[in-house]
Amino acid sequence: MKGKKVDIAGIYPPVTTPFTATAEVDYGKLEENLNKLGTFPFRGFVIQGSTGEFPFLTSSERLEVVADLSPIPVVLYSVPANTGLDLPVDAVVTLSQHPNIIGIKDSGGDVTRIGLIVHKTSKQDFQVLAGSVGFLLASYAVGAVGGICGLANVLGAQVCQLERLCLTGQWEAAQTLQHRLIEPNTAVTRRFGIPGLKKTMDWFGYYGGPCRDPLQELSPTEEEALRLDFSNNGWL
Repeated sequence: MKGKKVDIAGIYPPVTTPFTATAEVDYGKLEENLNKLGTFPFRGFVIQGSTGEFPFLTSSERLEVVADLSPIPVVLYSVPANTGLDLPVDAVVTLSQHPNIIGIKDSGGDVTRIGLIVHKTSKQDFQVLAGSVGFLLASYAVGAVGGICGLANVLGAQVCQLERLCLTGQWEAAQTLQHRLIEPNTAVTRRFGIPGLKKTMDWFGYYGGPCRDPLQELSPTEEEALRLDFSNNGWL
């Protein structure tokens, strides 16, 4: 294969979609959040993933947020928690040979599988991204080149620091930091989801704001549990 398609190594926050109190997309707050996130050494941003409440946006809102329909390279996405299945490894290996497919975001958390995909696609111009901070260190250890991590919306500096520690082989320090990120990461993903992530964005100086129906705000009990997951690990 001649040359490299696109290098996607690095950390990417899957950004939330800000809404007003009347459930309209707040483009001003989106710009404010992106400007704040832009102070960290992220490789880029993921717009309108599941974290961005994509299913609840209208077609015109999707176009306005993306603002560009030009053809772009494809990154595969395996998210068994939402779809009920993993993209089979053999299928990923076959797809990796397509000239416009450049990588995969794997959110399943099976590090053995991630390592196997890295190994079996090593002769292709294809890269693997971890789909969560919770297994970011382990993914780097088996050959992943970065991650698309929801927690980076609130702890961007720390996620980028974990990346640097892994890339420079400072594994003991990376392990210590990884441990402190596991509970907060679980809290804003599997445990409390987008409502939890948006609440923590409000705490950390970003605009989280309300979710769009049918997603519901956290109860006071849930909010306190969320706060504890961050404070017990020294982030609040």
